[in-house]
Amino acid sequence: MRIIPAIDIIDGKCVRLAKGDYLTKKIYNESPLEVAKAFEGHGIHHLHLVDLDGAKSKHIVNYKVLETLCSKTSLKIDFGGGLKSDKDLAIAFESGASQVTGGSIAVKSPEIFESWIEAYGSKRIMLGADVKGIHIATDGWLQTSDQTLFEFIRHYQSKGIEYVICTDISKDGMLEGPAFELYRTLLRQAKIKLIASGGISKIDELPELQKLGCEGVIIGKAIYENRISLKQLEKFILS
Repeated sequence: MRIIPAIDIIDGKCVRLAKGDYLTKKIYNESPLEVAKAFEGHGIHHLHLVDLDGAKSKHIVNYKVLETLCSKTSLKIDFGGGLKSDKDLAIAFESGASQVTGGSIAVKSPEIFESWIEAYGSKRIMLGADVKGIHIATDGWLQTSDQTLFEFIRHYQSKGIEYVICTDISKDGMLEGPAFELYRTLLRQAKIKLIASGGISKIDELPELQKLGCEGVIIGKAIYENRISLKQLEKFILS
């Protein structure tokens, strides 16, 4: 199972939110590069980079941060937030992203998102399934669509999607544990490479997610609040 730390960006700084609420913003570091290098120094190979300004503005904003992290570390970065057009996607890949995650675009402009899957392939385009209750949330989680999680994933499976990042918004940033039952149900119903996201609070949860069959896990606040140390992650990766 891949360990994928998260860096969320507002105004070029490393922040975290609770349940996607921008009013709960907490700045953890003014240098995303410093944070990324710390991850790299502990044997981590992957990074989940979210442009929160982009998600709110509905176009890519913090691509310079992406460019810096890609050029100054060897991390494989998946990028999301504000990808709404072919131009946004091109900027993300030109800035060095290995993969991109589309959430709102997949709900609101499926023809564009489907064209990305066709053009770039399922290894580079990931589906972001951010769920509030049973419905998919969009626009930096500020809106909720009428699509349910399971029909949303089934539709994009039929279009070739392999990787799905699923975040239970009620868990995000709360440090109360991930949505184990949701992931168990998802993996029973769909043959996908599931990346768990939201609520990770302690190292003991990682083997449980691995046992469920998750392909990866995104960890954010638990690292920044010192609930999980980089040494513990390094040991998990090597085990």
